[in-house]
Amino acid sequence: MRWIERGAVAALMIAMALAYAFNVAVRELAPTHASTFAWIEEACLFGLAWTVFLGLGLALERGRHIAMTSLLERFAPGLRRALKLAIDLTGSVFSLYIAKLGLDITLFVARSGQLSPTLDVSMAWLYAAMPAGFVLLALRYLLELPAPQGRLAARAASREH
Repeated sequence: MRWIERGAVAALMIAMALAYAFNVAVRELAPTHASTFAWIEEACLFGLAWTVFLGLGLALERGRHIAMTSLLERFAPGLRRALKLAIDLTGSVFSLYIAKLGLDITLFVARSGQLSPTLDVSMAWLYAAMPAGFVLLALRYLLELPAPQGRLAARAASREH
């Protein structure tokens, strides 16, 4: 799963960079054709939304989310594990709640028939990034539960050394 997420985020970022570079080149070198490629900005907006939300789980895995590590390290190991468990449970429940809200919004937009102006695709594709990303984030939090120290945290710590 991690490999697919990383690959998707990397591919989206590379595609967006190339598309924007192409779009700038067309505007500078052949401005009369710039309107033909107006869809690139909108496609990059869709790609950016998907990159952000797919990156949530990857950021958690690498320990890049906001953490109170210096405070947690002051507690006894038993209390630290209990707090870590509470954080992971809260994170997974909150992520699933946000995913449910995102899904409701996505379905509402899909039923409305709203289309993007230049791509002419359903705007639900843009909104679907949120529930997809938060489901993956909830999964990452749930994967942390069985491990006493946290698998993802241990993996992130081993990468730093």
